[in-house]
Amino acid sequence: MGRTGPMHHLTVVILNYNTCDLLRACLRSVFAAATQRADQLAVDVIVVDSASTDDSAAMVATEFPQAHLIASPVNLGYTGGNNLALHLLGFPVDAPQLPNSPIPPLPRPPDYVLLLNADTELAGDALWQMVKVLEGGPDAGACGAHLRYGDGSFQHGAFRFPTLFQLVLDLWPLVELPGLRRFWPWLANSRLNGRYPAVCWQGDAPFTVDFVLGAALMVRGEAIRQVGGLDDGYFMYCEEMDWCLRLASAGWTILAAPAARVIHHEGQSSRQVRWPAYERLWRSRFRFYRKHARHYPPGYLWLVRLLVRIGVAWRAWLAEQRFADGALTGVEAAAELQTYRMIKKL
Repeated sequence: MGRTGPMHHLTVVILNYNTCDLLRACLRSVFAAATQRADQLAVDVIVVDSASTDDSAAMVATEFPQAHLIASPVNLGYTGGNNLALHLLGFPVDAPQLPNSPIPPLPRPPDYVLLLNADTELAGDALWQMVKVLEGGPDAGACGAHLRYGDGSFQHGAFRFPTLFQLVLDLWPLVELPGLRRFWPWLANSRLNGRYPAVCWQGDAPFTVDFVLGAALMVRGEAIRQVGGLDDGYFMYCEEMDWCLRLASAGWTILAAPAARVIHHEGQSSRQVRWPAYERLWRSRFRFYRKHARHYPPGYLWLVRLLVRIGVAWRAWLAEQRFADGALTGVEAAAELQTYRMIKKL
């Protein structure tokens, strides 16, 4: 299941929504990384712009004519935008239909596809480091990068599949519970909370994980042909978790690539829609639990739903107290409480 020629064919797919300046920096880093390994990597770049209103598409067309631009008139979401690119690359993936697509089909699907957020920048030789990880074994199906925030601090980029303990910590983080706060920094970054600690990322040796963050996710083309693309039932959140579980169920290994450094300016596209995004997060989580119920014991989904309803009721009570104390405005409290009501109905 390795490459068939001296060159590795890689396509980088960048999904953008109103992050023009960050997209510019991202593209510069991608083309710089591709140039470093021009003798080993044949790199194509596809930018899927999801109805941005900040002139992102015009910037790409003017400043990066070597990139293939798909300017969608509607917001396709993470799944729809990436699946559209995968479909145009020749993979057996269902995708939204856009009229007059400007991208001609490539001669053959690439060996590897990197799904990359527009709010990222590749550091150094990141492209090649990820390709090397996938070339390291015939069952290596996907890998994620070593993510750092813009200030250089560590960001978790690999995770375990969700457990009830993680769910409880998510709804009742110890940092909010007097007397237990001192345990939170350790617990929040531990395997008990679904994280692979920062120590795992020291050195350059790749390691096996359950799933990796979709901000910088490279997948072997053969694996995509076998399991298909992202599940279009997810508009935002949990898409990469679902994909990695499907890959693992088909026999592929998911890996983390510590030597592939990527700067992630997280949340630039969604920071203005906090509560709608929070509701979408839980909607996606419930979809994941229902879809993959066979991986969990009987009654698991019922217990998850019960814990979530209790948890959001508690959070709603806290929001009401903050409003009463003047810490929240009426508009802020109404938005938060409405979100909790919607989540309780999922």
